[in-house]
Amino acid sequence: MRLLRGLKANASLQNPSSSHLSKTLPPIFRTKPLNPSSQEAGSSLSLTQQLHLYLPLQSISPNPFLSLLSSCTDTLTLSKIHGFILVHGLNNHLPCQTKLFSCYASLADLESARKVFDRIPDPDLYSWKVLFRGFILNEQYREAIWYYSQMRCRFCGHDNIIFSRVLKACIELLDLDEGKKLHGHIIKVGDPDCFVLNNLIDMYAKCGDMDSSRRLFDGTQDRNAISWATVISGYAHNDCGAEALRFFNHMQRSNNELDEYTVVSLLTSCSVIGALHQGKWVHGCAIKLGMCTNPFVGSALVDMYAKRGDITDARYVFDEFKNMDAISWTAMIVGYTQRNYPQDALKLFSDKKWMVLVPNSVTISSILSAAAQLRDMKLGSSIHSLGLKLGVEKCLVVMNALIDMYAKCCMLFEANSIFKGVHCKDIVTWNAMVAGHSQNHQGVEALSLFNTMRSEGCSPDAVTVVCAISSCISLGDFLLGSCFHAYSIMFGFLTNIHVGTALLNFYNKYGDVKLANRIFHEMIERNTVTWCAMLGGYGMQGDYAGSVDIFKKMLKEDLQPNDATFTTILSLCSHTGMVDAGREYFNSMSEHYKIAPSMKHYACMVDMLARAGRLEEAQEFIDRMPIQADTNVWGALLHGCRMHWRFELGEVVVRRMMTLLPNRPDYYVLMSNLYASEGRWDEALKVRKLMEEMGLVKQPGCSSFGIENQFNTTVMKGSHV
Repeated sequence: MRLLRGLKANASLQNPSSSHLSKTLPPIFRTKPLNPSSQEAGSSLSLTQQLHLYLPLQSISPNPFLSLLSSCTDTLTLSKIHGFILVHGLNNHLPCQTKLFSCYASLADLESARKVFDRIPDPDLYSWKVLFRGFILNEQYREAIWYYSQMRCRFCGHDNIIFSRVLKACIELLDLDEGKKLHGHIIKVGDPDCFVLNNLIDMYAKCGDMDSSRRLFDGTQDRNAISWATVISGYAHNDCGAEALRFFNHMQRSNNELDEYTVVSLLTSCSVIGALHQGKWVHGCAIKLGMCTNPFVGSALVDMYAKRGDITDARYVFDEFKNMDAISWTAMIVGYTQRNYPQDALKLFSDKKWMVLVPNSVTISSILSAAAQLRDMKLGSSIHSLGLKLGVEKCLVVMNALIDMYAKCCMLFEANSIFKGVHCKDIVTWNAMVAGHSQNHQGVEALSLFNTMRSEGCSPDAVTVVCAISSCISLGDFLLGSCFHAYSIMFGFLTNIHVGTALLNFYNKYGDVKLANRIFHEMIERNTVTWCAMLGGYGMQGDYAGSVDIFKKMLKEDLQPNDATFTTILSLCSHTGMVDAGREYFNSMSEHYKIAPSMKHYACMVDMLARAGRLEEAQEFIDRMPIQADTNVWGALLHGCRMHWRFELGEVVVRRMMTLLPNRPDYYVLMSNLYASEGRWDEALKVRKLMEEMGLVKQPGCSSFGIENQFNTTVMKGSHV
């Protein structure tokens, strides 16, 4: 309708060519007033059809194009409209060009948006606002900061909205230096409103400078509830939850009202310091003040309960809230994935009840994490396709999750491809790739990335150091691992529980129980994983008594053993021949600790019985399993058959394994080696020929060695299968 009106007005201009122009127009665009039926006909035309109606025109008003741009929903149509704009000489019309690059930005085509903007000779304040909005919406924060520096050179104006958007970029990049520069410029040229001041407080807090954040707050007269809540949120973000609660008490003494934003910040603080009791008190306040219908409060409650391990209460809150939206739905999915409940996350994601909700980048990244936990590449690829369809595949949080998912599914080529496509890599991006190589036993590549990230100005964190130490274990490089121990001390990572646990595993692996014990006792904080690592260290030395002593001490610390703890202790019983003790521990899992045995626990039990020569008993155990045994369980029985020269039973086991997974070359290798050990060379040769016919190739072995700080990898190309 707006298109027709614009053309109608253009056709009725009082100039010598108006009559000629009227004759060349299609009938629908004549100056005759339109009736309702003709309006409907015009509105039913597609964008492309409407564009072709412009072809006879020699000059045209930009207004119809502005209307068309507003209704454009895909880049193909937008590029056609762009072409018509150029043909009709509107490339210097500022409102039209501003709308054009705004549309490109909204469709995530930032390259085209930049080209349009860069051709504008004198962009006005509104054009700059639209540009920064496009960068922030597409998470191109570094570009926003760069263009702000260009704006200062090309345009002398300033605006609080632009200040806020560039501050948002500094916050997302954690770029304190650029934030300080912007703060100085705001003081020099601007009259910042409360919104900008709150963003400045938030910027300093998010960048870790809480002293400056607090000073800015204390020196601000124009405060509102968001100002108070921003400081509380800042303390929570910097792991100062106790200080956040004290600041909240100060807020109450100042007679400031509690609003939704403050409640969300308080719940985040309680989550950070593990103050579940205080969190429940805040929950009560939210109920009393009638805030429970607010989706942000509901999401914060779900997040707090989930992060404190109370996934049941988190789901209860989620189910009780009547106004749950995509944010709350996503928070519950994130809670499931963070607490390692991937199946529950997928069930909630695919629930028809929530099909009306559109997943955002956080939802997609969380479901990708669930696929990574399940090592389900098919599911991960499907979610990747969904992300492409939704247009969120370029979001950093999604790209990081994709790298992690493909790496965990042993698809390092795909992970590397996505990694190379990330222009603004953050610490999570680097960690995902370093961890991917480390988890896939590519220690050389992992350590090479560790050096690359440092050379590119990204400082490693505790997660990076843990991955580096794990790589040293896989490479068998004791000296390099010791260097990372020193690195941890130098940069203050030794107090981190995860780094300490990684060092425990490292020294236990090399049999240095004395140094491992020293690290263990010097750790400020110890959790179940730490105790489990120490338990495994004694197990590697075959010290059953020492392991049992550690297990008892762990129970005295009121730490409940988990499934990994029982995997470690059952493996220890298996290697030390403590069959009866192993049975007791296995039975206590479900009877005393309510832990359902997993496939790893069943495999440990079969391995324990098979090593002890109780092969028939092991086979009976498999037959009684409530779930179908996988290849790890059958492989444990096969190992016992080879140890005790039970060829007939071993042949049955291998055939069963080949039935479960017929395309695994290592099973054919096992069969061939089994025949060869019995001197049945003809059968061994037949198995090798069958492998060749099926196109199965055994993964070649490789070894890594270091010469003068340079790692080399040698691939074994032996003639044996």
